[in-house]
Amino acid sequence: MAVLDLRFDGDPVLREVATAINTFDAALAQLADDMLETMYAAPGRGLAAPQVGISQRIFVTDVTWKDAEPAPLVFVNPQIIAQSDETQTGTEGCLSIPDRSFDVPRPVWVEMRWQSVDGAEQSARFDGMQAICACHELDHLNGILITDTGIEL
Repeated sequence: MAVLDLRFDGDPVLREVATAINTFDAALAQLADDMLETMYAAPGRGLAAPQVGISQRIFVTDVTWKDAEPAPLVFVNPQIIAQSDETQTGTEGCLSIPDRSFDVPRPVWVEMRWQSVDGAEQSARFDGMQAICACHELDHLNGILITDTGIEL
């Protein structure tokens, strides 16, 4: 595993719409492992491939590791298939925009569909911090930053 170099606001890769992943192989599994190691080292709760210079539809999260046992998740080709009408506004930071915080409105819950690194179909409903983190990372895959959706504090 390796810690990858982060990309920061102003890097054009952060504004690209990431491409779908069609090859599920050892290289993809290695990328996921490297992204998790990078996220933990940063230290963050989520990391999308564009944040390490790779314009592909994969992100990783672990919203509990700072307070409890690690529970990493890897999302390949993720999509929101349902979400609450109700929103919550919370303070978010971003590894690609260090030392700045934003209040960002997000759905209270999201239902997502994605693939694992071996291509298996996955789906789940996420609430609270996991919903916020998933929406934040999915925005990265669509070239959207919290500077676009939030109000700087």
